[in-house]
Amino acid sequence: MQVTETLSEGLKRGFTVTVPAAEIESKRAARLKEVGASMRLPGFRPGKVPTSIVRQRHGAAVQGEVLEQTVNDATQSVLNERGLRPATQPKVDLVSGAEPDANGDLEFNIELEVLPEIAQPDLSDLSLTRLKATPNAETVDKALADIAKRQRSFEDIEETRPAVQGDVLMVDFLGKVEGVAFDGGTAEDVNVEIGGEGFIPGFAEQIEGMSPGDEKVITVTFPADYQATELAGKEATFDIKAKGLKRAIDPALDDELAKKIGFEGLEQVRELITKQVADEYEQLSRLRIKRELLDALALKTDFEAPQGMVEAEFAQIWARVESDRKAGQLDEEDVGKDEDTLRADYRKIAERRVKLGLLLAEIGRANQITVSQDEMMRAVRAEAMRYPGQEQAVFEFFGRNPQAAESLRGPIFENKVVDYVIELAKVEDKEVTPEELAEIPPADLS
Repeated sequence: MQVTETLSEGLKRGFTVTVPAAEIESKRAARLKEVGASMRLPGFRPGKVPTSIVRQRHGAAVQGEVLEQTVNDATQSVLNERGLRPATQPKVDLVSGAEPDANGDLEFNIELEVLPEIAQPDLSDLSLTRLKATPNAETVDKALADIAKRQRSFEDIEETRPAVQGDVLMVDFLGKVEGVAFDGGTAEDVNVEIGGEGFIPGFAEQIEGMSPGDEKVITVTFPADYQATELAGKEATFDIKAKGLKRAIDPALDDELAKKIGFEGLEQVRELITKQVADEYEQLSRLRIKRELLDALALKTDFEAPQGMVEAEFAQIWARVESDRKAGQLDEEDVGKDEDTLRADYRKIAERRVKLGLLLAEIGRANQITVSQDEMMRAVRAEAMRYPGQEQAVFEFFGRNPQAAESLRGPIFENKVVDYVIELAKVEDKEVTPEELAEIPPADLS
């Protein structure tokens, strides 16, 4: 096999590879012999079919199989001998010798991008701040009040009068878009709290003042981020019929309420809420310190990013941006930007992600950080739990699709590397309010 380097520019490499015809013919003959040994034809003993007949019937298929295997083996040999680590799948172009009846040398070109050399950064000089917040009584009391609200009862208001703030109006409604009823837009005996939340903005406000027996048509606009994308941002009309007036009665926050929802007493509910809120704050704290860490590591990515990886990452990001734009759900800071500016901004994000991913991978590799089989199984189980009743199908899917399983391995590996780096950094704990903790600053893309 003869290899000639044709390109060495930055991370790009190119080679022309020539495999002698004799080597191709030797592999082809060996494979035809294997095929002939298992071939069955009337008039011939098993394994005794003449080579000429085997070649006539299976020559083209064997030629393609041999060429594919030869190209793959030769490409891998070129990479191994030169210690090259491809960033993306090498591009292979056949030049000659690939024709069905070819008898000459096989010649093909290889083009690829290699991973950059990444020096191990000094991680001991990292200084991070871990923000912490403590659940307060106000937060817990609000959560308890929300629980009580979900357990409220309703009693009829006997007098006939218009609905006012705080009343609950029972209505039938029929929703239409451009005069046509839409799925999920029709309901009967629905309790709507005047001034309450949970309905489309403008819905409850427009039925205020209706009395039982009244009918009215109202017009509302669905929010741009409405969960039913086919309705997001659209104007709709609702035919409203008021049927009854009620008042909501919130239950007392006591042990009886706690027992009603399956607890021994109110104190147990309060403890559970406090723990849940503390867990949420812990997750937010981790998000904040991880963001700060990634911003700090981004300053240490002083190497070139393989453009093939950047383009692939950008394509995924841009597909989401296009989808959000069509649905009217662009991030607030992107509204009003022209496409060239948006593309430039998101290409920077793609390059940052690629560089950080390569740096984290190199830190993990150098420090022998791996993802265990137990960790993978826990990730698969967690994924299966998202699909009640289909758990077994999820397990089978990941068993059949190693690439899908790798999509679970990546985040686990990244988090383990992040934890490792945080352990090495100088970390200062700082107590903040829950509101300050929830503020996620934008990533530094400079």
